Formats: sequence, structure tokens, C-alpha cells
Amino acid sequence: MPKCTFSGESIKPGTGTMYVLKDGKILWFKNSKCMKNFLKLRRKPLKVKWTQAFRREHKKGEHK
Repeated sequence: MPKCTFSGESIKPGTGTMYVLKDGKILWFKNSKCMKNFLKLRRKPLKVKWTQAFRREHKKGEHK
């Protein structure tokens, strides 16, 4: 299963969107929310609180 390029969550089979850039790079998106944030709004996953990248960077949800 591929992971969402923006949110970092796994994508269930039969869902999601594959987006191919001109240089051949493949981007996978779980839903349109992730796709719009990444492509249209040009947001960085590290600055959006609900992404896995933000949670890893700011050590949220880890148990001692």
C-alpha cells in the first residue's frame, strides 16, 4: 500500500489518487484535502498539525 505524499497515512486499496509530475515523479494522495493542500495551496506537511510529518517533528503522540 502506498503512503500519502502529504499526510503520510497509508492509502487503502481502490482509493486515493496518483498524480504524476512532468519530470516523472509520482505523488500519491489519500483524498482531495491532501491534494489541494500540497498542489494548490503549496503547504508544507511539517507546518500542518494533522500530518504525520508534523507529529514526528514535534514529538506528538509518543509515549514515555
